[in-house]
Amino acid sequence: MTDSIENQSLPFHTMILQLDVEREEQRICELLQQDIHGRFHRRGAVVGCSGGVDSSVVLALCVRAVGPERVLAMLMPEKESSPESATLADQWATTLEVETVTEDITGVLEQAGCYRRRDEAIRRMFPEYGAEWKCKITLPGNLLDQETLNVFSLTVVSPEGKEFQKRIPATEYYQIVAASNFKQRTRMAMLYYYAELLNYAVVGTANKNEHDLGFFVKYGDGGADICPILHLFKSQVFQLAGYLEIPEEIRDRTPTSDTYSAGSTQEEFFFRIPFGILDLVWAGWERNVPAHEIAGGLGLTPEQVQRVVNDIVHKKRTTEYLRTPPIAYE
Repeated sequence: MTDSIENQSLPFHTMILQLDVEREEQRICELLQQDIHGRFHRRGAVVGCSGGVDSSVVLALCVRAVGPERVLAMLMPEKESSPESATLADQWATTLEVETVTEDITGVLEQAGCYRRRDEAIRRMFPEYGAEWKCKITLPGNLLDQETLNVFSLTVVSPEGKEFQKRIPATEYYQIVAASNFKQRTRMAMLYYYAELLNYAVVGTANKNEHDLGFFVKYGDGGADICPILHLFKSQVFQLAGYLEIPEEIRDRTPTSDTYSAGSTQEEFFFRIPFGILDLVWAGWERNVPAHEIAGGLGLTPEQVQRVVNDIVHKKRTTEYLRTPPIAYE
């Protein structure tokens, strides 16, 4: 568990996020068991599995909490997914002796116009963009290198492998994102179908980085009954992954949203800095550690630390809508 945030400045050190992994695993499993059975009165857990470290950790925690016979691993690929995602997810579920169900959501996305609506916006920027092309959205490079605004660019890749990139105007950006978000929202709907079919709870896989900075789709991958790792930084999830003996192929895999056909990583699409640095700067900032102390501990300059902090503050502020529940009038 992360330390509580204090009003006064606390000393900074690079082990500030070190978990007692055995204790944390036991605590989360006890809470999962209490919430699934005691609070929600559900028989088990449904987990959407992507072959990434977050969903692999959550799947293992659910198995330890309620038993493999009461856990369902959902694999929901679509035509632009990396084949590795389903392969790794299936292998890990098999190791845990968990039942898997695969639902290819390509047909649903085609009927909803996901690809068509997205490609309409892309072709307004790149008229030559066609069926065999690939695309991804990225932000400027590493925040430690230079201070730049969070301005998105669209990269398209021709069938011959040639890349073209342009800054995305607001209209095209909104349309591409809105259309692409059909993927996460379709997966959420599929998870709840099986959860209701089996009288199970949907257990989410978002971590602190994704939730607090807004790297999720509202009522998409943000839709769940229980979020057992929402309090953990990504680097802490990796600590749990080691303790839970998650396969190295999953732990060593570059984190990706698996949303765009050209394979955009989480770092280049959104976070702009390696998690090992982001998490420590963030933890120091939450504990009111001065920028120069954080910088000294990480071998950075105070200016670099302040850039990271500014980006955290900006993302938290501009994505507050995503974390806001429905407003009820009295």
